[in-house]
Amino acid sequence: MNLKNIIFFILIVLAGCNQQEKEIPLDNNSRLSIQDSIKLKKKLSKAFRQNLFSQERQYYLDSVIQISPNYAYFWQQKAMPLFKSKKYELGMKYIDKAVSLNPEKYLDYRAFIKCIFSKNYSDAIIDFEEAKKTNGDNGYVMDHSYDFYIGISYLQLNEFKKAHEYLNLSITNELKKFSEDWIPTLDWFYLGISEFELHNYRKAIINLDKALKQYPTFADAQYYKVKCLARLGEIKQAKDLLEIARKNINNNDTFNEANSVYERYPYQVYKQAFEYFRD
Repeated sequence: MNLKNIIFFILIVLAGCNQQEKEIPLDNNSRLSIQDSIKLKKKLSKAFRQNLFSQERQYYLDSVIQISPNYAYFWQQKAMPLFKSKKYELGMKYIDKAVSLNPEKYLDYRAFIKCIFSKNYSDAIIDFEEAKKTNGDNGYVMDHSYDFYIGISYLQLNEFKKAHEYLNLSITNELKKFSEDWIPTLDWFYLGISEFELHNYRKAIINLDKALKQYPTFADAQYYKVKCLARLGEIKQAKDLLEIARKNINNNDTFNEANSVYERYPYQVYKQAFEYFRD
């Protein structure tokens, strides 16, 4: 940096110190003075250097929010580790605040949290339907379509026809843009589950096989295929596949979604179920 630039930089800093009323934009909801912006960046940097689940991180985020209470991202950052710690009620208070400040960005995230983490399926459906009004019918969050999450929410409410409708719609819309090989594995898995619950065992197997084509050792998909084969009276094939599935579940070949390390997904199978399988 040459002398001219150094002098210019010093003058800018001094101007900021002497003119506290001068503001810089943080986002659409907040404007901060230069001094507050500097404080915020320091506090935020300290927060992100702490362990994700630590109280220290929460304390620094509280300081950040005191400086800029109308920036939705900071509220979401307080909420996220609480959900991952299964402190749903506490986390929901903060994510509700984020949604109130920026629904376009965080409404679908809250819907995802309600579906996968806190398991408030009726509320998740309401949020996803509302998010569609803002972000469109083909909105995505956490690598899956809104219809996908609505479908598995209906599965968890035992409304299997509606579940099938939405899960099928999710795949139908994706097939307009991608080939079958690009459809997420769990889309095929849950469509297969919806067919299983509707007692359409052959159709269930077709979809579970599509999931297994992408993830050949997916023990959970094999487990439900075993149940389908057994109910179709194909006992030999069911027993043979069950032995393979047992080996795969013991190798932890189960759900590999990013958030499955924190939460079990709907219809995810416990290891014990493979050992005490009865149909």
